[in-house]
Amino acid sequence: MVLSGGMNDMSLSRDFAAFVANLQYDDLPPAVVDRAKGVILQGLTSALVAHDMPASKQALALMQQEEAGGGGVATALCSGVKLTKAGAAFVNAEMLLAGGKWDTFRMLTHPGTAILPAALVAGEMTGCSGKQFLTGIAAGYEVMERMASEFIPTVMSRGFHAGPVFGIFGAAVAAAKIEGLNADQLNSAIAQCVNLAAGNLEGIRSGGRSLREGAAVRNALLAVAMARHGTPGGETTLEGDAGFYHAYTGNNRGELRYSFTGDNRTDLGRIAQGLGKDWIFLETLYRIYSTAGFNIAHIEITARLCEEHGLTYADIDRIEAVVNWFETEYPSPAFPLPGSDGKPRVGATQYFTAYGAVTRGYPLLRGAQPGPGESDPPEVLDLMQRVTLIPMVRRTLFGPRITIFTKDGRSLTREGTGREFIWDFEEHARRMLPIRSGLAISGSQYDGLIDACRHLDAVDSAGAKLISLTVPE
Repeated sequence: MVLSGGMNDMSLSRDFAAFVANLQYDDLPPAVVDRAKGVILQGLTSALVAHDMPASKQALALMQQEEAGGGGVATALCSGVKLTKAGAAFVNAEMLLAGGKWDTFRMLTHPGTAILPAALVAGEMTGCSGKQFLTGIAAGYEVMERMASEFIPTVMSRGFHAGPVFGIFGAAVAAAKIEGLNADQLNSAIAQCVNLAAGNLEGIRSGGRSLREGAAVRNALLAVAMARHGTPGGETTLEGDAGFYHAYTGNNRGELRYSFTGDNRTDLGRIAQGLGKDWIFLETLYRIYSTAGFNIAHIEITARLCEEHGLTYADIDRIEAVVNWFETEYPSPAFPLPGSDGKPRVGATQYFTAYGAVTRGYPLLRGAQPGPGESDPPEVLDLMQRVTLIPMVRRTLFGPRITIFTKDGRSLTREGTGREFIWDFEEHARRMLPIRSGLAISGSQYDGLIDACRHLDAVDSAGAKLISLTVPE
């Protein structure tokens, strides 16, 4: 099966490879450059938040022990410890995940947790400029998100975790672009990612912590190395009869088991249409609070509604939220997590809606539930019992319709658009500033990191510069 509608009726991996190989910094629209700077800042901030968390320490100890005797050529964020390229990428991915400040694309993929660690390794090894680094980041996001966009719910319904399954492609493309691979090598790297992609849901459903983007980025670097050394990958590994889409979605005809919109069919031929003109990367949004993206929308929209009308906890009788039905069946309607019964509890959507109403936000340095020594306002625990979720098939992702019913008989509504967390770099940096007090580095050093991201297109040796700014002075 060779697709029509791509760049030159080539295979899908060839379309992507040609796009990435030819992409130059000057081809990037200003909004794409701005978003690339923003996702870099988001990812590095997440690593800084997680610098002392158990998962970060475990990942570093694991790589130091298991890869003892390695070259020690790449650097782990925050600690500055030298590891192998694969080891550093794994540790950095695990740190980004532990920090909870991820970027999000269509609810169930978090591109930066795989793409940024791969780009940092490639950037440190090559000493590339900030412009080349930004170009690699943009290319990785665009390829990954185009591959994933319509297929995420179906992939999840088959027991795979869409984050690492698609994340390996973004990581490989970013690293390959930064390293300067040509179109043939890029095609081979993408093809090898098909052989190396993995991720499963059952572990998180049965009390485990699944290996996710940490494994994806290690495998991505292996795919790039194989391509650099001349290993051919094949021509129709994505759309072929036994290829990636057949294996992970059940067919290569665009037939979907589930979709966010309710449509059950898409066209694989559209995946590469408009490459370099229409940037799906611009749909990437920020998880500023350490909880699922749809919960963030509930915090934000409920808080703004209360601010707009001067409502306090004492004024509110109850709250209704109309939401995309997938947001009530996490991570998939086929395999919901135990406890996904829609009942209000600490950490559930009703909890975050109540937090937005009572406190006008949620603590930026806090996880999805109270940690040791933390407690919740009693008003939040009371109000969450009076929050009702109403699932709707075609509702916009991350765009709940919040209606507050007041004790004096009013009903006040605010519509989410799903774009409340798509900001330019300056707004993103402003929103992240309250985190400064809880990071591994000083406030002034964090300001320096923000400024380095802001002016990354003027920076030499971008990877080394960014990594150094996460290590305490």
